[in-house]
Amino acid sequence: MRPFRADRRGGGVHARFEAAEVAVLIRFAAEAADRAGRAASPDGPQADPALARLLPDAYPDDPEASAEFRRFTAERLAESKAQNANVVIASLSGPAGDSGSGGAVDVRLDAEQAQAWLRALTDIRLGLAAGLGIEEDGDEGDVHDLESATRRAVYDWLAAVQEFLVLALARAERH
Repeated sequence: MRPFRADRRGGGVHARFEAAEVAVLIRFAAEAADRAGRAASPDGPQADPALARLLPDAYPDDPEASAEFRRFTAERLAESKAQNANVVIASLSGPAGDSGSGGAVDVRLDAEQAQAWLRALTDIRLGLAAGLGIEEDGDEGDVHDLESATRRAVYDWLAAVQEFLVLALARAERH
């Protein structure tokens, strides 16, 4: 990966992802979009710990008020989360993502797309954290096999991607 950098030519930010990184990002963004699509189901957040983390109870001490709040907000919030994940997928696989040598993809994001990426990366990491049992910074999570170790590595890598994106956006704003 070539980290996100401010794009002096046309504004926004840009980065390069290797083919394997593109596959990981698309896989987890698709999972996030799918998870968001299940949010409006009656058992959504109760049945999926990751979804419960993404759509927490507004009133934890009042299940009835939480259910009412969710009834009015969950669908739109879930749509927004799915759209953010789909921006990530589209920018890596559509005409905006330019294939470089060896299957690498150059990604250029305007400010709106970059914000969608930040929100999607947060949602993906929250989903991974829920599955790994990570509750707060410093938790190692339940890493007990190759799959959980891989998910933990992706969780950490996405933190770096997110940090590079935030720093690039800050630089872009200064120019």
